[in-house]
Amino acid sequence: MPEIHFILNHEKRVINVEFHETLLEVLREKLGVKSPKCGCDRGDCGACNVLLNGQSVRSCLILAVEVDGQEIVTVEGISKHGLTKVQEAMIDNNAFQCGFCAPGIIISATELLNNNQHPTIEEIKEALSGNLCRCTGYLPILDAVFKVSKE
Repeated sequence: MPEIHFILNHEKRVINVEFHETLLEVLREKLGVKSPKCGCDRGDCGACNVLLNGQSVRSCLILAVEVDGQEIVTVEGISKHGLTKVQEAMIDNNAFQCGFCAPGIIISATELLNNNQHPTIEEIKEALSGNLCRCTGYLPILDAVFKVSKE
């Protein structure tokens, strides 16, 4: 089993992984990081999104061995010191019902706002277009991200 070295949520980590294990499997099953969810296991839903070197990626599509030497941030990492503005806005807008999609959407919104502090509603729609939510009509989610962009 290869040993990989990476930064997870601002902490250096070293772990042995199997060549076939995905980043999602390692995060959830070996490291106990539960925010990325397995929604479709083929990259369609966005529930497993994490930030890899600052870019939102589907952790179900990345082999764990590929993250050697890289930085991964999950919702646990972005909210290490309390809720972020994005998370607070989601709560204030009642943006989620079941919450299954919430971590992936929060990761996508965080990436967008890190790169573009004042996106248009169309840019927000585009940034979140890879995230599926079966409970809401997406409007409260879009409104929450737009609210943060106006602060």
